[in-house]
Amino acid sequence: MDAELFQADLEAKPARLRELSAQLGHLWAGVDTDRPILLLGMGSSHYAGGVVAARLRAAGTPAVAEIASNDLLPRPRPGTLVIAVSASGGSTETLDAVRRLRDADPGGAVTFVALTNRAGSELESSCDVAVPMLAGTELGGVACRSFQHTLATLLALPALAGRTPWPETVGKAAEATEDLLARRDTWLATTAELLLGPHGTHVAAPARRLSSAQQSALMLREGPRLPAVACETGDWSHVDVYLTKTTDYRLLLCGGSRWEPELFRWTKERGSTVVAVGAPAPDAAYTLRYRHDEDDGVRLLTETLVAELLAADAWRRSAATA
Repeated sequence: MDAELFQADLEAKPARLRELSAQLGHLWAGVDTDRPILLLGMGSSHYAGGVVAARLRAAGTPAVAEIASNDLLPRPRPGTLVIAVSASGGSTETLDAVRRLRDADPGGAVTFVALTNRAGSELESSCDVAVPMLAGTELGGVACRSFQHTLATLLALPALAGRTPWPETVGKAAEATEDLLARRDTWLATTAELLLGPHGTHVAAPARRLSSAQQSALMLREGPRLPAVACETGDWSHVDVYLTKTTDYRLLLCGGSRWEPELFRWTKERGSTVVAVGAPAPDAAYTLRYRHDEDDGVRLLTETLVAELLAADAWRRSAATA
């Protein structure tokens, strides 16, 4: 893992997104996706799967996301489509889950798809079909573009892509990403000072974009090794609010939840620090807007870049002083 190369991976996001946008209409060609779907993955692959499964269910497609290490995997019915997600194509737990499910399906009634960023991987050879993420090699060793491309590729599934002009949305996300990158000198130092506190950083996002909070917290843990925790915005008042009374509480809020007023009631009363991203927030210490942030799909594909750039900057500074 390398901090400078991680930064370069982030800067390559817009170009890679545009390349993906041009291919989205073809990635699922030849795959019968009009069936129940089981998504498997670990880490950020599972984060993306959880959000996509919820959106599939809301669109009327039976779908569930399971962490691949689960000993209690559901037994897929005949005709189920199992989508195994691993950027490297070599996640041990995901490979094991595919093997277990294949063993439970000796008649071959279940179809297995490998969604991976590495051609010729073991996961590809374990599945019936391969769908590429097209994120390019992540030289920094951190799954940043591949997380973004996992979401974009899964949301191109016909059951979801038919509800929105998805290639256009991915193109807008490229523009939004460019906007945040181009203006980082105007917001990065301020957000770092506000969010990287002595007791760590918390991240909240609406349930429909929970993966943004999970991935953002992971980026702070994985690169600069900073304590960071994710939470769903509505659930925050039930599980995270307590720490506002006893710690120097710093929250990165991915905006857009209708449950934010209760969150702000507590953070304002207790003097906690909130940085809001992507939506108006009068009670936040700082609000960061970006191009096209009124589009929920653009938010989903873009907002993790804020924490990724925070992580890259903190990682590079810690490496320089080591």
